[in-house]
Amino acid sequence: MISLSRQEVREVDRWAIEVLGVPGVVLMENAGRGAADAIGEFLGGASGSSLAGRRVAIVAGAGNNGGDGFVVARHLHIRGAAVAVFLVADPAKITGDAATNLKIIRNLGLDIRDVSRPSPIAAGKPDSAAALDWLAEALREFDLVVDAVGGTGIRGRLQGPQATAVEQINAARRPVVALDIPSGLDCDTGAADGPVVRAALTVTFHARKKGFDAPEAERYTGRVIVADIGIPVA
Repeated sequence: MISLSRQEVREVDRWAIEVLGVPGVVLMENAGRGAADAIGEFLGGASGSSLAGRRVAIVAGAGNNGGDGFVVARHLHIRGAAVAVFLVADPAKITGDAATNLKIIRNLGLDIRDVSRPSPIAAGKPDSAAALDWLAEALREFDLVVDAVGGTGIRGRLQGPQATAVEQINAARRPVVALDIPSGLDCDTGAADGPVVRAALTVTFHARKKGFDAPEAERYTGRVIVADIGIPVA
C-alpha cells in the first residue's frame, strides 16, 4: 500500500484538478462522503444505513479539512444523525470549496456553532481559551467527535485556537474519528510536536500518509481506513 508525503498529496490534488479536470469541490465531496460511510460503520450501522438517534459533533477549521467536515456533516444529517458543527476558525476566513460546503449546511439548517470568538461567560481570559475552554464539556453530549480541525498541510507545533481545540477534543474523552490525519500529527514524520488529536479511527483520503508508518503514530491515528476520492491510485 502506497504512502504519500505532504508534497505528494499536493501534487495528487494538482494533477486531479489541472490535468484530469476534476473540480476541487468534487474531490471534497468524494472524500467527505467516503468518510461518512466509514463513520456510519464505526457507529455500528451498514454503509449508508440510518443513523437516527446518534449524535455527532464535527469540530472544523478554516481549510479544506474543515470543508471535508462540512460534507461529512451533510451526509450524516441526511442519514438521520443529530449533527452539530463547531467552527474553531472565523467563518469569514473560510473560502473556496470549504465555503461552498459551509453554505450548503447553513441552507440545510444544520446546527452550526461559531466558537472562534470569545464567550461572554469567559471574560478576561485569552481569546482562544475564552472561546474554547468550554468546548470539551459541550462535546461530551455527543456519541462521536469528528476531527476536521487541520489536515496534512500543518507543520510544526499547533498554536492558538487550533491547539486549544485539539486539547479540548482530547479532554472530552469521546470516541474520535479524524479526517485524513489527526490534527497536529506531522504528515511526513508522524511527529507529535505539541497537542495532537487521539483518534480511534482515521479516515485518510486517496492513500496512507508517510507519517503513519512512524512507530508512535498509531497511538494518535487508531485504525486507519483509506477512502477513495474518485481518481486513480498511482
